[in-house]
Amino acid sequence: MNTTANRTFTVPTREEVSSNNQQIFDSLHKMIGFVPNLYAYYAKSETALGDYLALQNRKSTLNGKQREIINLVTSEINGCRYCQSAHSVFGKFSGLTEEQILEIRKGSASFDAKLDALVQFTTAVVENRGKVSIDAKETFLNAGYSEGNLIDTVIIIGDKTISNYLHNITGLEIDWPLAEQI
Repeated sequence: MNTTANRTFTVPTREEVSSNNQQIFDSLHKMIGFVPNLYAYYAKSETALGDYLALQNRKSTLNGKQREIINLVTSEINGCRYCQSAHSVFGKFSGLTEEQILEIRKGSASFDAKLDALVQFTTAVVENRGKVSIDAKETFLNAGYSEGNLIDTVIIIGDKTISNYLHNITGLEIDWPLAEQI
């Protein structure tokens, strides 16, 4: 019998985390005005928050809008309401409209053929755990993406999957404007 079925996972306060993580909390607060619950939860580990932020903020061959598309598609497929909500906000900051964000989450980007290829490739990678068809790879590359872009797409999927899984496990309170359920 699972004795942790009703476990409640809690978000640590600044005072409950290490001094290193307190400094990261302070930086996050300055950058976005608060410390998101999921980021705060990472701080229960001495190194996870810093490591995760380094991965998330690494340089990429993909621009902000492309990264947000990958985040939205991955979060939708993985069923993470927290990340759907957060990346709907960040998607708007990257220049996507609410309608475009909803369309992307539903699996297409009819407003831009190259971005649609990114949506389709991301969907194929996440749904098939990387075992994508030759056609999926060729469609992505023929849309104008490079092999470097392919690598960065997979890294971003991995980054987002980490947070999707962590939130799906913990069910922490969503502290972003709640994304429309589709």
